[in-house]
Amino acid sequence: MHKAILDFHIHSRFSRACSKELTFENIAKWSHIKGINIVGSGDFTHPVWIKEFEELMKSNGKGLYSLKSGEYSDIYFILSTEVSCIYKKNGKVRRIHICILMPDIDSVKKFNNELISRGKNLKSDGRPILGMDVIDVLQIALAINNKSLIIPAHIWTPWFATLGSKSGFDSIEECFEEYSRYIFAVETGLSSDPRMNWQVSSLDNYLLVSNSDAHSVENLGREANVISLENFSYDEIYEIFKNKNKNKFLYTIEFYAEEGTYYNDGHRNCGINLDPLESIRQKNICPVCKKELTLGVLHRVETLCDRSDEEISKLEKENYFIPYKNLIGLKKIISESIRVGRNSKRVDNFYFEIIKKFENEFNILLNIPYDKLKKIDARIADAIIRVRENKVNLIPGYDGEYGKINIFSESEINRFKKERSSLF
Repeated sequence: MHKAILDFHIHSRFSRACSKELTFENIAKWSHIKGINIVGSGDFTHPVWIKEFEELMKSNGKGLYSLKSGEYSDIYFILSTEVSCIYKKNGKVRRIHICILMPDIDSVKKFNNELISRGKNLKSDGRPILGMDVIDVLQIALAINNKSLIIPAHIWTPWFATLGSKSGFDSIEECFEEYSRYIFAVETGLSSDPRMNWQVSSLDNYLLVSNSDAHSVENLGREANVISLENFSYDEIYEIFKNKNKNKFLYTIEFYAEEGTYYNDGHRNCGINLDPLESIRQKNICPVCKKELTLGVLHRVETLCDRSDEEISKLEKENYFIPYKNLIGLKKIISESIRVGRNSKRVDNFYFEIIKKFENEFNILLNIPYDKLKKIDARIADAIIRVRENKVNLIPGYDGEYGKINIFSESEINRFKKERSSLF
């Protein structure tokens, strides 16, 4: 058995608002740096991107792929894409994003050709907008290959998600109807963590997965899944997801939900950031512009929840749920520890120095003991341990604005300014 880290929801340089650095070579390189073993191809519906995939990749004969040559040919790719379904149902416009995984190139080509034959433009965006019900997309994918995995993406996001407050449904079953039996997993998204999802008992029917939804190479792995694999095959991953196998699906790696862009309610243009209780007091109306607030994930979860904290804690003790671990990216940790900008050369230098010593970022954040980390720098070692113990300070994000997260208190930061770090 091998412990593998899987991040299957990413994007290419052909998706809107995504980095030009997102090439297969760079994705493999940064997966290696991060410690990701299996990464999504992303955007397999885009004709140029999938052509590049065919040219650059070789199959392992079991539904996974790797670069034909180069330093990072040990990184596996799994064929994946995200599509945006915009359609009207039950008198409401629905905007639902779904991830699709497929086991081979031939299936992907057939799927793409079927969409093109229906007049869908796959060239304009790596995440194509399809004027189709998600059920129709599911039917096409399963008709082409019955081992296609259809996974509702970032299910709580207000504007583009299955359970989103603005254009979603109140349950997975309401969205997919009788075809919900073909949905084995749902993606929790950056603005929610598994514990928030545990409040909604109907989601017990689905495996809760987490992915980076990376729009740049450095965001790869900001959320991910840790699974136990015997032979690195698509079929094995499919069966783990289908059966919600708790023995093989070990845990998820999570962004702090409060740092997500849609955790709280609010209005970005008005600078209004409210928790659900305050929003309810305001009748969900912005106190500045008097327009309707964008209701965040926390509000939406609390609207649909049917479990108390006490019930969740009891079930957690009984190992009913698959566990998770919150992490903060190593560059952010270094930046805050040495009081230098995250994109500075000094942070970059130290980041790659510590990666060289300890193999990859996930190994550093999850496994390396304090005593070894301390030999590099005591302050960074302390910060990593605090993150492992969830001892951080959070200002929640809202209405498209990322939240703010600090590991050290203001008094500690003021003290650091007077001290010289041992780094470089």
